[in-house]
Amino acid sequence: MKTSTQKTGYHHGDLRKSLVETAQAMLKEDGIECLSLRKLAVRVGVSRTAPYHHFKDKNALLCAIAQNGFEQWTSMTKETFSQQHKTLPEQYRDFVRGYIGFATTNPELYDLMFGRTIWKQNAATESLKEVAYPSFQYQVQLTRRWQQEGVMPKNLDSLRLAQVTWGTLHGIARLLIDGIYADNSHIEEMCDVTVAMFTRSLVS
Repeated sequence: MKTSTQKTGYHHGDLRKSLVETAQAMLKEDGIECLSLRKLAVRVGVSRTAPYHHFKDKNALLCAIAQNGFEQWTSMTKETFSQQHKTLPEQYRDFVRGYIGFATTNPELYDLMFGRTIWKQNAATESLKEVAYPSFQYQVQLTRRWQQEGVMPKNLDSLRLAQVTWGTLHGIARLLIDGIYADNSHIEEMCDVTVAMFTRSLVS
């Protein structure tokens, strides 16, 4: 049992961060159906009403988890493209491998970020939209840069090319997550073929 000091020892921002991170771990362990604000409070060691000071309901909590996922993904992506010692095709290969790796390592989180639970129901919070939409716009900007540098075809519309490349990655991720592609030993080879499809040459 947590002591009363432990229960009230969080600063406002610290508790919200702890709730989101713990909820993300619970999501990975048991899935969306088993996640609740009440169970989260017990897991963190705070009163049953404490999570409601930060999330009005379960949907708000799920949106916060998805937002955290987008922030993690964006940070990972920006780190990939900050490696100046690598060529753009090499960075793109790392991006593709990183995307598929992120999805397959965090399937429950990936489902929440890109699945119907939030988006099909038009239930995204404004704070989630403020993170999710720019993450795709960032990919459009990268696509335009790759075109300018001659890595990708310049004659294609940047938005449509970004949509198609993302759709391809999403499709591969879904097939792996759903167990259609069960042999994970082929993931890197599939990623490299994807790079070869959308760039002018396959990086070594």
